[in-house]
Amino acid sequence: MTLVFLIGSCVNSETKNYSKSDDSTSNFQTIIHEGVNREYVLYVPDSYDGSFSVPVVLNFHGFSGDAYQYMNEADMRILSESENFILIYPQGLYLDGEPHWNACPNGGDNKSEVDDFGFIETLIEEISSNYNIDLERIYAVGYSNGGMMAYGLANHKSELIAAVASVSGAMLDCTGPTLHPMPVIHLHGTDDLDLPYNGNNYYNSVQNTLDYWINFNNTNKEPIVNFDNSGEIEIEHYIYDNGNNSVSVEHYKYIGGYHIWFMSTFQGQNTSELVWGFLSRYDINGERSF
Repeated sequence: MTLVFLIGSCVNSETKNYSKSDDSTSNFQTIIHEGVNREYVLYVPDSYDGSFSVPVVLNFHGFSGDAYQYMNEADMRILSESENFILIYPQGLYLDGEPHWNACPNGGDNKSEVDDFGFIETLIEEISSNYNIDLERIYAVGYSNGGMMAYGLANHKSELIAAVASVSGAMLDCTGPTLHPMPVIHLHGTDDLDLPYNGNNYYNSVQNTLDYWINFNNTNKEPIVNFDNSGEIEIEHYIYDNGNNSVSVEHYKYIGGYHIWFMSTFQGQNTSELVWGFLSRYDINGERSF
């Protein structure tokens, strides 16, 4: 594999303490967007040889997150190798001393004035100029504030994104204008105290978020429900299928689960496997034909 950690300056002069890899295959480079140095971890699997186009997974850390540390927690590298996709962990810029994602355009819901949507556009352009990527299979995944970013891209940069996954995240109110049916998978714990499952005065409930995409995609309103109580936590799986372009909306409900990237498995699959298994079924035109 090839692992690249791109590092640059923060939005202010605060000292950064991001983790650095001791892996001999790592090196440090810089990408610039709107005059600001931006960074990301890039993982290219050994199976990549450039002879055919491959998907890209963008995986966004949460508020205060470190891209390299997050890669070790929300690790999709084994899947990148076996399924032959390029994996990117972008790094957010500082807000009040903590890295963050600005998941809305400038307006009432935006966290800052950082142009993270533009950064991701520039990042995709950079990667596509150096690697043979399938531009119809770029996926956005995120944890917590990173899940907000994934939903932000689904709403405001849908011409780039084929499907999204949110783990312990939330969708903000700055919705639309999504340009195509958008497959969505959302994983969330019922005891999440940071982004409560039932919402609060600041964040939408999980069901409100699901309902938004169920209605947008015109899926079945009654879900198919599966259960797994064989592990340390009970997990319920809801499938809202038969949407436009054959897309679906899916939800994994972790009974008693907290605000984490989940370690518990569902029917033998971990969180990364559940996410990739869902995303890989779709391209930007809807359900893929295999």
